[in-house]
Amino acid sequence: MLDAVVVGAGPNGLTAAVELARRGFSVAVFEARSTVGGGARTEELTLPGFRHDPCSAAHPLAINSPAFRALPLERYGLEWLHAELPMAHPFPDGTAAVLARTVGETAASFGPRDAGAYRRLVEPFLPKWDTLARDFMSLPLTALPRDPVTLARFGLAGLPPSTLLMRRFRDEPARALFSGLVAHVMAPLGGFATGAIGLVFALAAHARGWPVARGGSQSLSDALTAYLRDLGGSVHTDYEVKRLDDLPPARAYVFDTSPTALARIAGFGNHYGRYRYGPGVFKVDYALDGPVPWTAKEARAAGTVQIGASSAEIGAALRAVSREGRAPDKPFLITVQPSVADPTRAPAGKHVFWAYGHVPNGWTGDLTDTIERQLERFAPGFRDRVLARATAGPPELAARNANYVGGDIASGAVSGLQLLLRPRPTLFPYRTPHPAVFICSSATPPGPGVHGMSGHNAAKAVWKRLRQT
Repeated sequence: MLDAVVVGAGPNGLTAAVELARRGFSVAVFEARSTVGGGARTEELTLPGFRHDPCSAAHPLAINSPAFRALPLERYGLEWLHAELPMAHPFPDGTAAVLARTVGETAASFGPRDAGAYRRLVEPFLPKWDTLARDFMSLPLTALPRDPVTLARFGLAGLPPSTLLMRRFRDEPARALFSGLVAHVMAPLGGFATGAIGLVFALAAHARGWPVARGGSQSLSDALTAYLRDLGGSVHTDYEVKRLDDLPPARAYVFDTSPTALARIAGFGNHYGRYRYGPGVFKVDYALDGPVPWTAKEARAAGTVQIGASSAEIGAALRAVSREGRAPDKPFLITVQPSVADPTRAPAGKHVFWAYGHVPNGWTGDLTDTIERQLERFAPGFRDRVLARATAGPPELAARNANYVGGDIASGAVSGLQLLLRPRPTLFPYRTPHPAVFICSSATPPGPGVHGMSGHNAAKAVWKRLRQT
């Protein structure tokens, strides 16, 4: 009998398996797809030699993750590569605000009226970032806060809606960039704790940047898998689990799946019936004949580029999706150009690039033309650089990754109390109705993103159970 079986080989499932194997438990991972990785995969989606990340590509949370930083992943081939700028937010007039490695360069891009406000907002937290990140990502109650005073100060700044926090800024560059940071989790700007989302992304960039993994996001998943095997764990791909009986006997079962899938497999009925899924995304991966012809020079040097002409335009796009149930005419776009930092992603002189916009959950339309019209506002001539494209709307994303219900890459709405209390309002989110079954996906705290902390936190609950039995 195994000590633990993990279902799903995404970053959280692999991290949970590694944490258990490090403590001497026997572990096996079962993955339905032919490769490990979940949201951290790399594939040739367009043309031979162009290596695309079907979901995550830039990794501010991964490089700052307390779980990953405690593991020897560099020994197994993981290498972080940085563009000159972590992120740029261009405007139609050719100017740009930037999220740079230094607070000073970032503040300067906002203009003199907002530079001081930005410094006062982030500088108090930056010296204590590592402790704050561990406390923030370990909630709820998987560990006592190491610095409760700083965590409380962060809560005072971040728990109100981001629209209140942005009143500190007087001009559009700072407001638009911060609105874009919040929109990374597809949350309405006026939602509870949305200020904290923007602050986390900004502090992560100042602490360690927004890098890409050399060779693609698959490198992170492969490093976790190789380390797990060295620890004695096993990984089985092409193994779809439909019932608990499909798995070998074990003392504990850990699911890196959506709550819906877990309830179906484990027979939990309507236990997660109130869990809400959020908006979907429409994503386009491009093979380009050259770099994106951004008008703003800062965008040409950035790994990630946010596209939204103003905070009002970004807010309108989010409202269209979340409240009006339609695709926006001018979508807010998150774009990543990995080959700016990693030339191995494409043949010499060529580039890979992806962009996605938010759409209603389960939306079946085609947003390609709308996305490209939006890109042309900031990079005239973009379409002339396109050699090939691969599109994926909510149905395609859900088919590639069963955790993305209705195309929701956050594995659950990141709004209201569900931002903090996932997948149910409980202080023990990794437990389920069955004492030997646990959940460790992005549907549990601290939520979406490639950071492995949901798996790390769930593993703590599992090994407590294993020690007791």
